[in-house]
Amino acid sequence: MSMAPRTDPQSPAPHVADSHDLIRVHGARENNLKDVNIEIPKRRLTVFTGVSGSGKSSLVFDTIAAESQRLINETYSAFVQGFMPTLARPEVDVLDGLTTVITVDQQRLGADPRSTVGTATDANAMLRILFSRLGKPHIGSPKAFSFNVASISGAGAVTMERGGQTVKERRSFSITGGMCPRCEGRGSVSDLDLTQLYDDSKSLSEGAITVPGYTGGGWNSRLYSESGFFDPDKPIRKFTRKELHDFLHREPTRMKIAGINMTYEGLIPRIQRSMLAKEREGMQPHIREFVDRAVTFTTCPECDGTRLNEGARSSKIKRISIADACAMQISDLAEWVRGLDEPSVAPLLTALQQTLDSFVEIGLGYLSLDRPAGTLSGGEAQRVKMIRHLGSSLTDVTYVFDEPTIGLHPHDIQRMNDLLLRLRDKGNTVLVVEHKPETIAIADHVVDLGPGAGTAGGTVCFEGTVEGLRTGGTITGRHFDDRAAVKETVRKPTGTLEIRGARTHNLQGVDVDIPLGVLAVVTGVAGSGKSSLVHGSIPAGEGVVSVDQAAIRGSRRSNPATYTGLLDPIRKAFAKVNGVKPALFSANSEGACPTCNGAGVIYTDLAMMAGVATTCEECEGKRFQASVLDYHLGGRDISEVLAMSVTEAEEFFGAGEAATPAAHRILTRLADVGLGYLTLGQPLTTLSGGERQRLKLATHMAEKGGVYVLDEPTAGLHLADVEQLLGLLDRLVDAGKSVIVVEHHQAVMAHADWIIDLGPGAGHDGGRLVFEGTPADLVASRSTLTGKHLATYVGG
Repeated sequence: MSMAPRTDPQSPAPHVADSHDLIRVHGARENNLKDVNIEIPKRRLTVFTGVSGSGKSSLVFDTIAAESQRLINETYSAFVQGFMPTLARPEVDVLDGLTTVITVDQQRLGADPRSTVGTATDANAMLRILFSRLGKPHIGSPKAFSFNVASISGAGAVTMERGGQTVKERRSFSITGGMCPRCEGRGSVSDLDLTQLYDDSKSLSEGAITVPGYTGGGWNSRLYSESGFFDPDKPIRKFTRKELHDFLHREPTRMKIAGINMTYEGLIPRIQRSMLAKEREGMQPHIREFVDRAVTFTTCPECDGTRLNEGARSSKIKRISIADACAMQISDLAEWVRGLDEPSVAPLLTALQQTLDSFVEIGLGYLSLDRPAGTLSGGEAQRVKMIRHLGSSLTDVTYVFDEPTIGLHPHDIQRMNDLLLRLRDKGNTVLVVEHKPETIAIADHVVDLGPGAGTAGGTVCFEGTVEGLRTGGTITGRHFDDRAAVKETVRKPTGTLEIRGARTHNLQGVDVDIPLGVLAVVTGVAGSGKSSLVHGSIPAGEGVVSVDQAAIRGSRRSNPATYTGLLDPIRKAFAKVNGVKPALFSANSEGACPTCNGAGVIYTDLAMMAGVATTCEECEGKRFQASVLDYHLGGRDISEVLAMSVTEAEEFFGAGEAATPAAHRILTRLADVGLGYLTLGQPLTTLSGGERQRLKLATHMAEKGGVYVLDEPTAGLHLADVEQLLGLLDRLVDAGKSVIVVEHHQAVMAHADWIIDLGPGAGHDGGRLVFEGTPADLVASRSTLTGKHLATYVGG
């Protein structure tokens, strides 16, 4: 066998395939982008920065990631595309060199009560298979260990055509599921406090029912008093067993009341259907108050909160049931799985081990698999989504991250940076939208958008290296090396809020006095128990205004004016001046353009292809009937008012003919939180994460309360915006309020009057008080992880 000699030329010409090393974007105009042209290097780490609302997400997510996803979807058949989300082509002239995009965003995991960390990451699916193969006693397939599968069985006759004849056969089936029959796999049961529903010493005609909407002789109360099932003049405590059953539990029954056909139903199922089926946030305030009083959620007594029936809990591996395994801290569960030596399920154990180790590596080892997915913070949810990509063998893909350091202590940010660099070093393109200087510092390439937010942003201010950014003169460059100094003098507290023996989640009997009348910061590594301490011990209610990280809800019809309640005084002002009804000035009510129903655009559904939105020709996108636009206030019609920015509207409603004090107060709060550039009618769906957080803060500032509890208010904020936020917090404290902030940002820690540090670790390694005192004392002692990082930050 002869070998042909190899000839190696001195300088081989590069292969043409290797020349595609850039992602080119030309003429991007999505949302507020103004014909952006950039070139992003492939197989490098590129960080996009700029003030909140400058267009970072519009460029990275709504343009680059959206087009990549759309092109991938088009490779599937029309039948498959019919089941996929439809995506329109972004507003851009040229997008070249795209690779497959994997998006890891901050969208919360589903808050469905059946969704847990285990079900969201496939760890539960692997555990169920493991127990179905190795569990003793053997109780069935993996379904027998699932709290989402109920045990059912049935039998009956089946009719079928066979060989031209109709044949009847008897068939039976049974499915062994793991769902607890009492709580239906939810882990908790809700009970109605009957004393909150009615006063049993009164009769129905005396107004015994105390449920909102069932008092005052309306149709709801007449339905019960005129049903004929019981004497309306008899006190409820004297009802017979049958009468009480008909009053509380009777199934739906058609009847006539005062000549009108109505459906009678027991009071309890009627309330459950009309009130309890809704999400708490969507309820009117008086209904929410009633539900909080009348409904108690308790751990299911049958399954003890494990969600599983007795059969699923009885099958064990090495004296551990699947309920025990899911309740373990994941770092402990990983060690337990590592100790299982069963060659028959070796591939399964390897895959499960990798998944659990990824949790630990990414800093989420303190979670347990039975933790409800809806209770994770935005940062935790994002890291849970990262888990499936860590061990992936895919290369040459584009990973897109949306502020992966949100919710991370400075100690954890280094670990996140290492993960981003590891993904890049495998040959992937990594695009990160980020504000933290620690993450911007590791970038190979930086794109800074701005110079301002909203209409004042949308252009590329800088493109190049981190060193170039530092000297580039942009807002980000000027603030890049900013360091807040520790206060020399701190405010004196006016009182204390005592917390004793706090044991929520992983807290280990924490005793702490939180000072009032000052800016108090609660900090510690992710998972150390900060939110458990603050939200578990200081419930929102009388005198306490709590602003958490829950996403604000709103459709494309919602905007800052509707969300903050600003539109109500504006509508009333228009109505008063013009002598007409306020409803005319609502695009969701009588004033809506009849052609587009007040949406301003007409949506055409094209099945598996992207729907088309065209501006309504009747109202020209103004959303209102032409006759409504004839009414003016201060020389402007309602559509022109909604097109104003907050700053412009603040001036407009502040003085002169259009002066409206109620509207001006709301606009002042929006300007205070740094949202002066937003237009009043901008759909909520187009706001960035930081903008939504501040919109929520502005709304809650109207509430009457002496104590403000804020959960990571710097989430999504640029370094320059953090300065403005600190000014707002100072104004709140100077106005006599107490501000308690759960925060990781060192600038907020340095600015605090008092710091409470929890730790030393996460999960069962945390939950203890490791420091309380002034920031200066914490820096001087360097006794905790937070102290060491804060000392480095302030240069102490």
